[in-house]
Amino acid sequence: MSLAGVALAAGRGERMRPLTDAVPKVLMPLAGATLLDLALDRLAPAAGRGPEHLAVNAHYRACDVTAHVGAQAHVSVEEPRALGTAGALVQLLPWLDGRDVLLTNADVYQPAGLAQLLGASNGTGWDGERCRLLVTPAEPGRRADFVLPDGTGCRYVGSCLLPWTAVRDLRATPSGLYEVLWRDLDAARRLDLVRTDEVSIDCGTPGDYLAANLHASGGHDVVGAGAVVEGTIERCVVWPGAYVGPDEHLRDAVRAGDRDHPVTVSATVGA
Repeated sequence: MSLAGVALAAGRGERMRPLTDAVPKVLMPLAGATLLDLALDRLAPAAGRGPEHLAVNAHYRACDVTAHVGAQAHVSVEEPRALGTAGALVQLLPWLDGRDVLLTNADVYQPAGLAQLLGASNGTGWDGERCRLLVTPAEPGRRADFVLPDGTGCRYVGSCLLPWTAVRDLRATPSGLYEVLWRDLDAARRLDLVRTDEVSIDCGTPGDYLAANLHASGGHDVVGAGAVVEGTIERCVVWPGAYVGPDEHLRDAVRAGDRDHPVTVSATVGA
């Protein structure tokens, strides 16, 4: 099975502002790396490494994403507007060159990796013909994206396998995969849904981003390289180079910026 790994990294991260005013969401630090680095690491065991095997789409602050990726992956810059998940793949069609796609959202924290999606951990290998989505049971009160055969409502957690035969027919217009592909396949019961109970956190809000950091650190505060903490912090993430003054007490927060221009975002887990 020949797989091309694609990390979706074009979004700005509006709900993460003002943190994402200065840095793309996918370049926010997590577990000593960035969200994008972790996404490429998820893809590499199945797809391989390097620009022949891995691709990243970029739009917001595309120059920053391109510079960070370097020779790790092929970068597809979307201009003048972002193309959505389906449109991103259409722009990548020449690079994909007939290969099936292992796709992951770069802003998702999935420390267990993608072995379960690929079938390595549960004995159900992918047949290469159906779209295969990684899903987890939907939380009470949250709308389900799909329904498993046992009636359990579930939500998509940002990683999937797509056969070339499905990708090649997508249209070159900004669009999402659910709207142009998965919705009809789901209605025809032609989606392969793989349930996981492993940790999967969409870092779309400050609270979820904090939760991912606390999980990665074992519940400890996260202080980046070169950061200075003279005050006190509790359940916090302090970005590399940031500063917490002696009279400050931060709780459930993300501190970015520097000594002269601190940026603080409240980040209640679960909010």
